[in-house]
Amino acid sequence: MDILTNLQDSLSTIVTVGLKVILLIIAYLIIKPIGKKIISKSIWNVKRKDNITEGRIKTLEKLLINIFSYTLMFLFVAMLFGIFDIPIGPLLAGAGILGLAIGFGAQGLVSDIVTGFFLLLEKQIEVDEYVTVAGFNGIVEEIGLRTTKIRGFDGTLHFIPNRDISGVSNHSRGTMRALVDIGISYDDNIDHALEVLQRVCNDFKENDERFKEGPDPIGVQTFGSSDVVLRVIGQTENMMQWAAERDMRKKIKEAFDQAGIEIPYPHQVNVTKES
Repeated sequence: MDILTNLQDSLSTIVTVGLKVILLIIAYLIIKPIGKKIISKSIWNVKRKDNITEGRIKTLEKLLINIFSYTLMFLFVAMLFGIFDIPIGPLLAGAGILGLAIGFGAQGLVSDIVTGFFLLLEKQIEVDEYVTVAGFNGIVEEIGLRTTKIRGFDGTLHFIPNRDISGVSNHSRGTMRALVDIGISYDDNIDHALEVLQRVCNDFKENDERFKEGPDPIGVQTFGSSDVVLRVIGQTENMMQWAAERDMRKKIKEAFDQAGIEIPYPHQVNVTKES
């Protein structure tokens, strides 16, 4: 009877603990997405009320969601220990001693957090901005307290420890320069070519809202081996400079073709000697 009673008690304990664990997991799986939605909704409500940029809102949203996820995971583990009657106090004390022992080895992590804090505080970069960070060019996808994620233009996602960010070049603040160099033949009239360029630039000034200043031809940039290079410069909305440059090159080529102005290309001359 004692064995049967002990077996029943053991089974009852196992079932009770199992149910608690299952309920805890279900609660975790329910609370996590709900918490993320609440954070996102609250953040975007703040944007509608206050004058905050969309990039700043996305930055804060990702950061708060990360903090919420880490906190929720810590509570989940602590409650899981409670279900199994594992005292968390000694574990925390042991973790404190261990943390003190490896503190010198964790200086990089501390540096990551401090640098990440100041990146956010000083608004040096924000989500969706085009930046150059630690030698990588790309669009900011996430700024965390430990790492910053940069998506390169070839699709590569770079994970950069914040301590490696010693300098930031933010290309998304203010207008950007659109620059086009175009070569003409040495036989063509430079003044005529500049007049054609001016007509093309005037059309962009009047009809293209991407340009905030210019574009204007500034004259001869350099002499090439087979061409005279003319330069056009303008100021565009941020992130619009590349598309504007492509459109200008197309229009300039079409205008030069109509005006009979040659854009040189490499030629190969073969000389045959008769013996």
